[in-house]
Amino acid sequence: MSLTGSPPKDSGRLARGVHGARPLGPAREFGPLLLLALIWGGSVPLTKLGLREIPPLTLTALRYVVAAPCFVWLLRGRPLPPPRSLAAAAGLGVLGIAVGQLSQTLGVGRTSASVATVISATIPILVVVFARIRLRQAIALRQGLGFAVALGGVALVATGDPRHLMPLLTSRALGGEALVLFSAVTIALYYVMSVELVGRYSVITIAAVTSLAGTLALIPVAAWELRHAALRLTGEGVAVVGYLALLVTVVGLLIWFRALHRLPASAAAALQYLQPIVGVGASAALFGDPLGTWFGVGTGLVFLGIALSTTGQPAGATSPSS
Repeated sequence: MSLTGSPPKDSGRLARGVHGARPLGPAREFGPLLLLALIWGGSVPLTKLGLREIPPLTLTALRYVVAAPCFVWLLRGRPLPPPRSLAAAAGLGVLGIAVGQLSQTLGVGRTSASVATVISATIPILVVVFARIRLRQAIALRQGLGFAVALGGVALVATGDPRHLMPLLTSRALGGEALVLFSAVTIALYYVMSVELVGRYSVITIAAVTSLAGTLALIPVAAWELRHAALRLTGEGVAVVGYLALLVTVVGLLIWFRALHRLPASAAAALQYLQPIVGVGASAALFGDPLGTWFGVGTGLVFLGIALSTTGQPAGATSPSS
């Protein structure tokens, strides 16, 4: 069954990434994903700056409230999906944006940043797994190995020393870790289950509708938080909200949905392992966090994993006919 209650018109095409798996080498396909890794990687340290002034749930809501006019503008002149598909898109927006982002914010507050980074790095793997189940996209052994190598690199980048990971995992109750993992699952589901709707109604339409629905769900949560927490907004906070709203949310979602629409999920997801490297590097520049030998080793493993995951096409993928 499809997301809207009826079988996709062309399930074979959806299984290949809506329009089929494209050749994986052209710069026009991977260039935007590299830009996305830079944008999304910088969001973590900048969010840390924003949290100095803005309560966490309110910061999440402000990000989408500021982005909302952009999505409304992008929808101008575009026909909306029929009611059933519109409701499905709205539900995905609540799942991935309201539930997913709020769970992540609450989870990060209850565990260490390093552990949260490692758990969040499972999103690319979950995207590939869900794409295999939902869209029937094949996963080659080489790609699975690449994901494992890249995830190991992410762990080294986040912790700085593999000996630090287990103490971090056992030093606290697992409530925060469970919330971050729950967030990763909901966000990955949101991405993959949106692909069918993107194939019918365009990247812009589905990105806009899901984001606006998520925004509406976030507003009451922020209003509740502001009754119990103070908001002090300066130029720095405004800049952070602008970055998260316009670049991370608007530009980021458009690039990401376009990539999932045009590439196999395994290829699109692999490049997102660059995000922790960018995030840790930006944190070092902004906050003076030290970078050691293990950061370099982890970075090398991430690049090796990406190379393994993105070279060649997965078994069963075919090129488009046009």
